[in-house]
Amino acid sequence: MTTSEQISTSESAIRAHLSSARRIVVKVGSSSLASTEAGLDMERLSSLVDVLAARQLAGSEVVLVSSGAIAAGLEPLGFTHRPVDVAQQQAAAAVGQGQLMSAYTQAFAAHGLHTAQVLLTKNDLARKSSFNNALRTFGALTRLGVVPVVNENDTVATREIRLGDNDHLAALVAELVHADGLVLLSDVDGLYTAHPKDPEAKRITFVKDVLELEVDVLTPGTSGVGSGGMATKVEAARLAAGAGIPVALARWDQAGAVLAGEQVGTVFAASSKRMSRRHGWLAHASDTQGQIYVDPGAAKALIDTAASLLAIGVRRVEGRFHAGDSVEIIGPNGLIARGVVAYDSTDLPKLVGRTSSELTTSMGGQYARPIVHRDDLVMSRTVV
Repeated sequence: MTTSEQISTSESAIRAHLSSARRIVVKVGSSSLASTEAGLDMERLSSLVDVLAARQLAGSEVVLVSSGAIAAGLEPLGFTHRPVDVAQQQAAAAVGQGQLMSAYTQAFAAHGLHTAQVLLTKNDLARKSSFNNALRTFGALTRLGVVPVVNENDTVATREIRLGDNDHLAALVAELVHADGLVLLSDVDGLYTAHPKDPEAKRITFVKDVLELEVDVLTPGTSGVGSGGMATKVEAARLAAGAGIPVALARWDQAGAVLAGEQVGTVFAASSKRMSRRHGWLAHASDTQGQIYVDPGAAKALIDTAASLLAIGVRRVEGRFHAGDSVEIIGPNGLIARGVVAYDSTDLPKLVGRTSSELTTSMGGQYARPIVHRDDLVMSRTVV
């Protein structure tokens, strides 16, 4: 199996890789599955499941990240539009999630496949312990041939509901399971140079470096049921591609074509090197507990060389954290990196600005170790 480290940056190679990827995460948005007037569109859902089931039965491991719980709950509750009130959104999600899973269970069962509901919030992935628990769950399900159906836990996740960030969640899941590809499906057939309704807009078929992408993706959608948009999809592509995972963006009814490697949608090249799960968690999912401010010399060493952060380069510490927590490292010009700190915040102030030899002499050798070891650092270019 070709790995992301070996994938060429050419469009044709990436499309071919997606067509043969062993483990693939597919995300579908609310507007592709439901409307405020009719609720879940069973024909669309079944059509998507037909494609994903065929891929699973052909030997791939498919993980489906599906929005649609809130949208599915609107019609039964008599809502004519997505409510603004968070409690009503949670009520719609509570009603709709059951309908959504029932629909997926029946549709996949028609192909002889079992499904499993996996409800997550970004906070579940921010803690290393629950991140590892989620990893074990996905591993067990895929080994058993079950299709995980993932959604944000909208009945409790108020912040996530407001952000509408299932695109981000899909990228985190792709990184968590070390997917070979991520496919983002919506009601738009790719990334455009301007809003698709603009007559001058042209579809972008290939993005070699998402970090250098310059297009207007801020115009919101008008479906009335979704809460994301093109901006969240580009950010998700940036996260996944930065972690070494190729990404495709296509319309929901192009799922079969994009998974077959056809010339549809937009594909994003992965970075040349896949992140380890530890570094991926640190860069994209961890919940930082504080900030460590460093001087210009330490900042330069961290950016230009494979250096660890030593006490002598630290100027001040903010926040409350414990050894093993993730923190932000801030230089004179802003964020440099995230790292796993080796000391409690209560211990760090007495180490600040001192050399390793001074610390060994006055406090003992255990205090001469790095504040953040290089192996526990990810640089800011990879942080989303």
